[in-house]
Amino acid sequence: MTTAATVPDWAALITALLVLLGAGLTLTGTLGLLRFKSFYERVHAPTLGTTFGAGSILIASMLYFSVSEARPVLHEVLIAVFVTLTTPVTLVLLVRAALYRDRSEGNDGVPKEGEHIRAKARAKLGE
Repeated sequence: MTTAATVPDWAALITALLVLLGAGLTLTGTLGLLRFKSFYERVHAPTLGTTFGAGSILIASMLYFSVSEARPVLHEVLIAVFVTLTTPVTLVLLVRAALYRDRSEGNDGVPKEGEHIRAKARAKLGE
């Protein structure tokens, strides 16, 4: 059975620092969710916090269990792949759905479809 006493001090220290880093990044993302006003601003901060925060915690878990069991433990790689792939895809789908809803309702402050492309073209032409 694995106990904390069987893990070397250097591994325990690195694991603790990675867990604290992950928790801090996730907390920062949560505070961004509370601080920002619009949906489009709110959706960005938790995505970064989730991706990098979970990544740090997963690396800490891989290190701790690899050192304590004296063999590579790579189960967390699968979790990291799923989190890394699904979080940005979910962000894009949520933002597109909100943008479609805002455009169909005619809400103010939402650019019309293709408007940002025309604005970039005008900027290139110097208009």
